[in-house]
Amino acid sequence: MARAGSGPAETQMRIPNRFGYPGAVGTSSAGSVAQRAAPETPGVRAVRLRPLRQDDEAAFAAAHEAMAGDSFVFGIGYEPGMPWDTYLAALADRRHGRNLPARFVPGTFLVADVAGQIVGRSSIRFELNDFLLREGGHIGYGVLPGHRRRGYATEILRQSLIVARADGVGRVLVTCDEDNAGSRAVIESCGGQLESVVDLGDGRPPKRRYWID
Repeated sequence: MARAGSGPAETQMRIPNRFGYPGAVGTSSAGSVAQRAAPETPGVRAVRLRPLRQDDEAAFAAAHEAMAGDSFVFGIGYEPGMPWDTYLAALADRRHGRNLPARFVPGTFLVADVAGQIVGRSSIRFELNDFLLREGGHIGYGVLPGHRRRGYATEILRQSLIVARADGVGRVLVTCDEDNAGSRAVIESCGGQLESVVDLGDGRPPKRRYWID
């Protein structure tokens, strides 16, 4: 599932894959999302997707808490108070398809880094289960509240598509809530073709399901 924005640019990234980092260098385009855009704000060219590091714990915990206010889970599989080494090991297992909890599939979790600061994240699934096929999709991404409307969301999705394809995902499913106009614009700017709108019930907004070839 996605949260997001709009607008193009081009960047280079080093493609990570489930077997480790780094991989091949790829080129992608960019887009949008943040609250106050000062003139000196780094552009979308500065966005880099990377795995979490040992020294990210405090910044990650702050991001996880900040996104909770939007009812968005920043750290997939993370529980406050979880030992950092335990969480990093779980992410490594997930990337290699080992010791997966119920309902999890092989995939990778990357943070979006701009000038050394975490501004968002992407969870990229290499396979789909029933839940992901219906409403979760291959890629779920988000931008922190203080960094929206700066062009980061589309760039995160574009780079995530490169990572997914490097790991063998052909057609990529990306979803968003029916009432999330920003995410709709981001997905469509990245080539998303609407297949269906799913009624989830329970008072939740319908889910728009896009495929990107």
